[in-house]
Amino acid sequence: MDNMILIGMPGSGKSTVGVVLAKALGMGFLDVDLLIQEREGTLLQQLIDRQGVERFLDLERDAILSLNCRGTVVAPGGSCVCREEAIAHMRRLGTVVYLELPLAEVAGRIRNQSSRGIALSPGQTLADLYQYRVPLYQRCAHITVPAGGQSLAETVENVKRALAAHEKANPE
Repeated sequence: MDNMILIGMPGSGKSTVGVVLAKALGMGFLDVDLLIQEREGTLLQQLIDRQGVERFLDLERDAILSLNCRGTVVAPGGSCVCREEAIAHMRRLGTVVYLELPLAEVAGRIRNQSSRGIALSPGQTLADLYQYRVPLYQRCAHITVPAGGQSLAETVENVKRALAAHEKANPE
C-alpha cells in the first residue's frame, strides 16, 4: 500500500482515525489543514473569514496538489472534494477512503462550527453542506467505511479490513 487518503465531513474522524491508523500500519501521517495553516501563517477560520470560501478552496486544492508522499495516511480537510484537480490528485496519490457519517452525528460532533474552519458560504447550513458534499465523497472514494455509532478502535479496524479487502480485489 502506498498512501491512504481519508475523506469525509468535518467531524467524521479523518485526523483522529488517521493518526491511529498510521501508527497501526507503520505509516506516516499528514494533516492537510495543518499544512495550510503553516503555509499561510494563520488559522483556517481566519483564512476563510478574511479571504472567503472560494479562495480557501483554492488554497486547499494547491496544498493537495503539492503532496508527493509515500507510505502516508493523509487527512485532507472536509472540503477537499470541492475542486476536481484535488480529487484527481488524491485518487492518483493512493487509496481514498470515505469515512461516512450521518448528518445527525456530524452535527453532534461539531461543537465549534463558527471557529473550526469549515468552508461554509454565507447563509449555508451544515445540512446544505452535507447534501452538497456527500455525492462528491462517494464519487471520489475507492472505499466507503461507515464511521458512525462506533468507537475509534472499531472505526480503525473497519478501515483496515476494508483496505485489505480492496487490495485483495485490486492487486497491483
